[in-house]
Amino acid sequence: MVTSAVRGKFADMAGSTHTVTNQPPPLVGYDAFTADRALTAAVDRHTAPDLLDEVRDELAALGRACGSAQVQEWGAQANENPPALRTHDRHGHRIDEVDFHPAWHRLLGKGVSAGLTAAWSRPGGQVRRAAAFLLWTQVDAGNLCPLSMTHAAVPALRTDPALAAEWEPRLTSMVYDRELRPARLKAGALFGMGMTEKQGGSDVRAGTTAARPLAEDGTYELTGHKWFCSAPMSDGFLVLAQAPEGLTCFLVPRVLEDGTRNVFMIQRLKDKLGNRSNASAEVELDGTWARRVGEEGRGVRTIIEMVAATRLDCVLGSAGLMRQAVAQAVHHCTYREAFGAKLVDKPLMRNVLADLALESEAATTLGLRLAAACDDGSEQERALLRIAVPAAKYWVTKRCSQVTVEASECLGGNGYVEESGMPRLVRESPLNSIWEGAGNVQALDVLRALQREPMALNAYLQEVGKARGADHRLDAAIKDLLTELADLEGVEGRARRLTERLALVLQGSLLVRHATPEVADAFCAARLGGDSGAVFGTLPHSLDLASVVERARPES
Repeated sequence: MVTSAVRGKFADMAGSTHTVTNQPPPLVGYDAFTADRALTAAVDRHTAPDLLDEVRDELAALGRACGSAQVQEWGAQANENPPALRTHDRHGHRIDEVDFHPAWHRLLGKGVSAGLTAAWSRPGGQVRRAAAFLLWTQVDAGNLCPLSMTHAAVPALRTDPALAAEWEPRLTSMVYDRELRPARLKAGALFGMGMTEKQGGSDVRAGTTAARPLAEDGTYELTGHKWFCSAPMSDGFLVLAQAPEGLTCFLVPRVLEDGTRNVFMIQRLKDKLGNRSNASAEVELDGTWARRVGEEGRGVRTIIEMVAATRLDCVLGSAGLMRQAVAQAVHHCTYREAFGAKLVDKPLMRNVLADLALESEAATTLGLRLAAACDDGSEQERALLRIAVPAAKYWVTKRCSQVTVEASECLGGNGYVEESGMPRLVRESPLNSIWEGAGNVQALDVLRALQREPMALNAYLQEVGKARGADHRLDAAIKDLLTELADLEGVEGRARRLTERLALVLQGSLLVRHATPEVADAFCAARLGGDSGAVFGTLPHSLDLASVVERARPES
């Protein structure tokens, strides 16, 4: 017979199973900018003193938005409700529209109003935008695609002053206007891009889309297909097609001046591994009206400025994903207890977190340095970018996947659950390595710069040389790199190794000059001195790893 006392005891035990303990609170209600010490230091370093207060206030406001529960919920909603294609309306008319969840439009509107497309029209625009891009990626990377291409379209359009005068004020606007109507009626506009085709991929010169001149005013008719058209609901697109004089760049407006839709038939949306909130499409062009951008036969040269800008965004986006992954891992381990102590205080977990934090800080520091070179615009800085951008794009984007996976493991089984947000970071992490030229394309671009542009190598060596004598491991790495660069005969087979070393030495020189001694020491030991294993968490135990982890903590 069960007594009332026994029943009461079991009732107490049953109730206690619903008391949740040892679970970290959500990482919300914080300022993602101010809490990021590496990012704030880089912004301070690369911003003119008379602008600094304005820029810091602006980024702190965005940082608070990024850390808010509301904006984070928008990111989750946009990814849980991916875009849907509507080829026809209910009457059977072809419309080729993509429907997005309201959260997508809120995110995109916030990104535009935060200046993510306005860099070209603002003082110190590239650095302040780069920092904002890195922050906003941590909410949702998908909406950064149209923001990136809109930003990057400006230098390509500037090859045609008339087109630039018409479109640039709208592209650099801080107003999000989602309606499909002629650009002249809009307060702000967004751009997409269509370069690759089924048969060519990265070899854009193999494209078969044909361009037939309509008149002497630079108007053409395009017929063909694009295998990857990014952001198909944009107001305009930069497209490559074969004109009589060869591969040429064209501007394809979504809506024509008279208000009618241009021929822009969306065949299907890509079902992608990550980047789920964003639409990528296969598009058919059939007598599509277009305006030439730049000279006939010079399409690659015209669009290359756009590609350079989007490649830098790949670096910044990957840095943002890494920062969010590391922030979540450190946050979790700060609160989670195991085997009698906080995880963050366990020597082995501290080693893993510190190693991840090194990678994140190195990516952030390099990305902001490249943005500062874009702001500077001098011949020396442009030469540096010619090597540094593809090298950084190659290395940082590849490290991103490794960082997000390891950071997820820091949460244990919780990191494998969708609600943690970590799986979305993991799925997103390979994209930037593939987009705008995969690893081999970047390595070959570095080789071309080394072989054809001596000024680019000189600018790179001058940059890394600024840290010479500050750390013996960096000095040795520079010496080894010079030995490799002395023999470029048959170099293609080792192009990846060379590109990796170029990126690591550049990161090391920046950290030695600008990071804390603990971060610089750990980076040089592990990444340049070879004093680490093949996976994260194998740093020398003699380093000050607690300081490295503390620097990465997301809470102020």
